[in-house]
Amino acid sequence: MALAFDEFGRPFIILKEQDQKTRLRGLEAQKANISAGKAVARILRTSLGPKGMDKMLQSPDGDVTITNDGATILEQMDVDNQIAKLMVELSRSQDYEIGDGTTGVVVMAGSLLEQAEKLLERGIHPIRIAEGYELACRIAVEHLERIAQKFEFGVPDMEPLVQTCMTTLSSKIVNRCKRDLAEIAVKAVLAVADLERKDVNLDLIKVEGKVGGKLEDTELIYGIVVDKDMSHPQMPKRIEDAKIAILTCPFEPPKPKTKHKVDIDTVEKFQTLRHQEQKYFDDMVQKCKDVGATLVICQWGFDDEANHLLMHRNLPAVRWVGGVELELIAIATGGRIVPRFQELTPEKLGKAGLVREKSFGTTKDKMLYIEHCANSRAVTIFIRGGNKMMIEETKRSIHDALCVARNLIRNNSIVYGGGSSEIACSIAVEAAADRYPGVEQYAIRGFADALDAVPMALAENSGLQPIEILSAVKSQQIKENNPFCGIDCNDVGTNDMREQNVFESLIGKQQQILLATQVVKMILKIDDVISPSDY
Repeated sequence: MALAFDEFGRPFIILKEQDQKTRLRGLEAQKANISAGKAVARILRTSLGPKGMDKMLQSPDGDVTITNDGATILEQMDVDNQIAKLMVELSRSQDYEIGDGTTGVVVMAGSLLEQAEKLLERGIHPIRIAEGYELACRIAVEHLERIAQKFEFGVPDMEPLVQTCMTTLSSKIVNRCKRDLAEIAVKAVLAVADLERKDVNLDLIKVEGKVGGKLEDTELIYGIVVDKDMSHPQMPKRIEDAKIAILTCPFEPPKPKTKHKVDIDTVEKFQTLRHQEQKYFDDMVQKCKDVGATLVICQWGFDDEANHLLMHRNLPAVRWVGGVELELIAIATGGRIVPRFQELTPEKLGKAGLVREKSFGTTKDKMLYIEHCANSRAVTIFIRGGNKMMIEETKRSIHDALCVARNLIRNNSIVYGGGSSEIACSIAVEAAADRYPGVEQYAIRGFADALDAVPMALAENSGLQPIEILSAVKSQQIKENNPFCGIDCNDVGTNDMREQNVFESLIGKQQQILLATQVVKMILKIDDVISPSDY
């Protein structure tokens, strides 16, 4: 792009390869961008809330994903439009930061864009709209602080955490056993949480799935589950008080780094080589036995001869265990990963109360359970389900529940769900609009209307009359001065979300409003779109 001037000194822009580019500018560009953002929000709108619908996505290689998790839907969708990509990024950043609320944040951004479009048609400048949104966002976030409630929880009393995780899981396909899954998620988080520092490392929670069984068979194991079996079928299947050698060196004779060739021209030489190899294997196995190991877990494989020797020497072994799993086993058992046999010492062995191999169903599927570890700060959630898609969706749901529990340990403030906090913020923002004399007050009112989109979508997805229900709940909140009235999606018979135990974390809700406002401001500030034209 270059800037040139005509003979009267008026500037004009010369585009490189202008005939191959399309250009939108001014109001036209803004409207095109807004409609792209709204289109993405419209897709996710129907999957919001406990009665939300699922989406089925097929990847180019034929893999099918069924989910109602906003971040996953947008991640799998092949989006070309740049503004639509911004919405995908928005959902992803909510997922990375909070882990939950990925659908709500996109619906919120879509309705803010919708309100902005109406204001643009009235001739209000986009910058004034963006400033008004910024002011309204600040008011809404402050109001959330005011209506939030703190709750105390501890390891014995974890009911508040379980209730909040159940709210997250109630909108998923796994909602029929949300109580069990919520308890599993909370116990897993509390097992690895550092409550003094208010920090949780989710990497220590391994989520493993196996097709078969039913969802109710999902369990929490205080230890590690590895999708491997013993390297020899005659090795013991159960080892108590195991001392585990964790190796990253292969069980085989060392290979020189340079290219080499061994000429064997007599039987004796061959016998010597074979004995040498056998002695090498023997020394390795003896080394493991000498330090007191009763189980060897190796990152690499070992050939049949080594396997046979291990079996004869009564030293059970597991091979081809991945690096991440090795680290988790080392953390759980308090062992050290040993890169060379020479460095193997008794202090570096991990300790586990029980190592057992478990078979599943009529198939030959086996898994290794390492339980009762010295340091139970690495745990595994083991999911069962009827098919692969169900297990994948349960993994995503468990991930959301884990993130919610982690957020509440970091900050134990909650707001009530069911659209109640959005309606309360909408009323507060609407009331505050009168204090601003400028054009911004239109944008602030638009923001208040946009906040109603979430409760409206909840009512719509639950098969209720959206406008009627929303007006009733809004007037009830104003009349009773009760910010906890929301949409009764499950027909419990009460609008009070405290009685329904529908909670959401405060930081999650604030993040939703802040992120949605930021993205909408960014989209409104674009007034010129230059893109290569389609061939």
